[in-house]
Order: sequence, then C-alpha cells, then structure tokens
Amino acid sequence: MTRSSAQTNSGKESAVLNHIAVYVTDLDKSASFYEKLLHLRQIEEPFKDGRHIWFSLGGAGQMHLIKGAKQTMVHDKNEHLCFSVPSIADFLKRLDAEKIDYVNWEGTARAPTVRVDGVRQIYFQDPDGHWLEVNDEKRLNK
Repeated sequence: MTRSSAQTNSGKESAVLNHIAVYVTDLDKSASFYEKLLHLRQIEEPFKDGRHIWFSLGGAGQMHLIKGAKQTMVHDKNEHLCFSVPSIADFLKRLDAEKIDYVNWEGTARAPTVRVDGVRQIYFQDPDGHWLEVNDEKRLNK
C-alpha cells in the first residue's frame, strides 16, 4: 500500500495547494508579464479593490498577485516558482523576443541546465525580482 492510499484509507487526506501569493510593486506590469510570458489566464477575484489580480494555475491552484510592495527586493534563486512548458526552445524564443535575461542553475547566461533525469530548465526573474524556473518536465505537460 502506498503512503497516499494509506492516508486516504485512514481518513487523513493530504492538504492540497490552494494558491500562491506574490507581493508586487506594480500590479498591471506584473500581470502583463505573467500573461504574456506564461500565458496565464486571469480569473475573477472577489475583492474588487484594485490590489489583486488572480490567475488560474490549472490543477495546481491559483496565483494571486497582490499590489503593495514598496520596493523590489533581492530574492534567492533557491526560493522560486516553477512552471512546466511543452517546449523550452519555444519558451526561450518568447524570452528573447521580450529581451528577458535567463540563466541556468549555475548562473551561466542563456544556457539551460539539463537535470540528471533529462529535464531542461532555465531561471529568470519577474519585474519584482522573484525567481521563476521554467522546465520541460513531460509528466506535467499532459
């Protein structure tokens, strides 16, 4: 019996991710960035206060952009959000068209990392300096 089936059988279901909140300085700029590069789809948000924009992340939940950060901060690359795409090559063309710099894990510019399992990945930052990883992990692109 797997751990997850044991949890279900005992009535102790695992928690699921509901949303990720990202604190931003410029709500419209950040929303445009995520829509244009990652093709995220905006969904209705209940506050209607001009401080929130929500995106669907499919089965992974939602991303909530929240306006109010006073300044861009330095973030460590180890703390990042990761998105999977069907083609890293096509995604890199999008980054190049938008003149967005990207690096591999070691920090080499414009060079994807290839993990031991063959997944290709790159890292770049959003307008507020939050690190993002984009990879081509196939099991997540079905």
